[in-house]
Amino acid sequence: MRTNTKEDLIGQLKDNGLKITPQRLAIIDALVENRYEHPGATLIFHEARKKAGRVSLSTVYATLKEFSESGLIRQMQFDRLENRYDVDLSDHVNLICKRCGKVMDYHVPAPLDPKNIVRKSGFVVTDTRIEFHGYCRDCLKRPD
Repeated sequence: MRTNTKEDLIGQLKDNGLKITPQRLAIIDALVENRYEHPGATLIFHEARKKAGRVSLSTVYATLKEFSESGLIRQMQFDRLENRYDVDLSDHVNLICKRCGKVMDYHVPAPLDPKNIVRKSGFVVTDTRIEFHGYCRDCLKRPD
């Protein structure tokens, strides 16, 4: 599994020649601390402002775009949800609840592992995005 830690992301910023600013550090903290929630820009903005008060929403959007274009994080785009961001760059399936919008990771079973695909077909996988849409355990318990 390749989940970026705060230290990994800071190192990658340096490797990509990007400045380490208080705003970027606050955004990194928000991404890492909320990694299991797959945070959107709004949550990242609110969390980053707690750490570095002078963070604008436009700075958050620009930074997230820069981070995803540099390969530090993965941007997930949805039809009916705010874009979400993932620091887990390993190959995994996203389980997306249609009711509450929760996004959960489910790690790829061996037959779908890109290494197995390359070995069996010769096709080189450069990116994987598999989504299952349905209802999470919490929403299934609700009587709605």
